[in-house]
Amino acid sequence: MRTFPNPVRVAIVGASGYSGEELVRLLLHHPKAQLVTVTSRQYAGQTLASVFPRFASHPVSRTLRFSEPNAEALASQADVVFLALPHGVAAEFAIPLTAAGVVVIDLSADFRLRSAAVYKEFYAHEHPAPALLDTAVYGLPEVYRDRIREATLIASPGCYPTSILLPTLPLLRAGLIKPSGIIADSMSGVSGAGRKAEIDYLFCECNESVRAYGIPKHRHLSEIEQELSIAAGEAVTIQFTPHLIPVNRGIHTTLYLAPTRHFQDAASTEALQKEIAACYQAAYANEPFVRVLEGKALPDTKNVVGTNVVELAWRLDPRTGRLLVLSAEDNIVKGASGQAVQSLNIVCNFPETTGLI
Repeated sequence: MRTFPNPVRVAIVGASGYSGEELVRLLLHHPKAQLVTVTSRQYAGQTLASVFPRFASHPVSRTLRFSEPNAEALASQADVVFLALPHGVAAEFAIPLTAAGVVVIDLSADFRLRSAAVYKEFYAHEHPAPALLDTAVYGLPEVYRDRIREATLIASPGCYPTSILLPTLPLLRAGLIKPSGIIADSMSGVSGAGRKAEIDYLFCECNESVRAYGIPKHRHLSEIEQELSIAAGEAVTIQFTPHLIPVNRGIHTTLYLAPTRHFQDAASTEALQKEIAACYQAAYANEPFVRVLEGKALPDTKNVVGTNVVELAWRLDPRTGRLLVLSAEDNIVKGASGQAVQSLNIVCNFPETTGLI
């Protein structure tokens, strides 16, 4: 088992975006982590407190200054480095940092896929570091906890994939649903697009409006289908439609799934309900950040925003023969920075909830 200093020294590359800012919030208050470096070319030289006044009451924010990103300096300063960078850019830092023995937790898409060819198909350029794909671990703690513990390069999942995979993977592994015909409809807050000035994400363009985007082939489909295929033991293709909704944060996903056996009368419906309930109980009863709702309750973004929790619930529809599964999460926390900190806790052998509850 690896050992880390106490507190573990952590750095954030790209700390000025939404995911980077959330990492700052979580790590400033993490009892076993010391935030030693934050980088941003735009804000180099300025203190955390001046860029993010919300953190001004924390003493570290008044002395810690943004710096230009430099891999060699980061390797000497930190034990764990978070990369909150766009895809294609993150790999430039992952290569030298992992070579120096630093644990890298990457929030971009650069290392989520096992195939460089699939990466090129969905991201429209050659993979910048294909040699690292075999060593990268997909950072979904509820599925890959044991591999994350020993990893040097952790690829934190996307926000949409988290909301789709956690409800679906246990059902696929148990053979309760067919791997074909899966439909996912998701709605995301505007922060999912990142902190950038583009017309489509201005207040007047988003407010009082709902629209689909990224169809029919959103980039996150690549990692969603990869992980579903692994669970099913065969190639899985799904229909996925994301929507932009006028809220700051949160993702709500509705999944339309086909059970592997028919249920029409009360007896067969009840039997299948018990199997599904037992499946989720086995998968998530001891998971601190997955909340399976009971009774009439349904997932609601207001109950998860600001937390590292995914809510999920399900209903059988005898009329259509489908299983409906619904989930809700905070796209910036469980869908990005919180999940990355969860991986930090696993790597460092901290209690998994440290700094997240």
